[in-house]
Amino acid sequence: MGDDSAPGRQGAAGENRIPAIQTVQRAAMILSAFTVSRPHLTLNQLTASLGTSKATAHRYTKALRESNLLRYDEREALYSLGPQILTLSAAARVGMPVIGIAGPYMQRLVREIDETVVLSVWDGDTAVVVRVDDNTDRTIRVSVRMGSRLSRTESAQGRVFCAFLPPDEVPGLQEQLDASPELRQELVKIREDDISANTPSVNGVRSIASPVFRGPVLLAAMAIVGTTSSVPAGTHSPLAEALKRTAAEVTAELGKERTLPDR
Repeated sequence: MGDDSAPGRQGAAGENRIPAIQTVQRAAMILSAFTVSRPHLTLNQLTASLGTSKATAHRYTKALRESNLLRYDEREALYSLGPQILTLSAAARVGMPVIGIAGPYMQRLVREIDETVVLSVWDGDTAVVVRVDDNTDRTIRVSVRMGSRLSRTESAQGRVFCAFLPPDEVPGLQEQLDASPELRQELVKIREDDISANTPSVNGVRSIASPVFRGPVLLAAMAIVGTTSSVPAGTHSPLAEALKRTAAEVTAELGKERTLPDR
């Protein structure tokens, strides 16, 4: 039986529903195979991510190209995300008020500290960068790409989500907490201080992050990202205090937005 055949007879409604769901799932798998670090993929790579025959993968990519969700470079034989993704991305951003509300506060913070400021949200698996503000006039600056997916436990932003989200909403967190008393204690400290600091040893970049809430719900993590020489270590530096203050102001603004009466 081919990999696109429907299951056993379930009546007209069941027969139509299950293949439709499978089609959506497979299309989503293809689109999700593209990342910031892998913006171009071959048909073989997409076939592997889909787990079907090459003919089936080609049929899905053809349909996605017709919907402008994929592009195909015939010369390079490479697929990439299509222009309709930008439209969907813009619509998703409009649907997340925290991005627009945080913008002016982030820009003000950039002017105050002269470092890159980043906003990340949780996508169900890890922290994803949705806004970046920085000073393009600086000779040396740390650039962070929109859409970057950050480490759950090694990035300052990821640790904010680990600290404030229920453990069962963070894949694998409970196991990591059971195996690492140090991580458990670090998350307790983040909850106490409302600040997370991280200093990767391999690239000389330091980030500090603070939570942004809407009521009791964690919506985002705001972070300062710079070099280890420009961003002080620890969670009580002037930069850390400025970040905490700014994140708290965005939280307060979101609280006002939430309580506005329906119009």
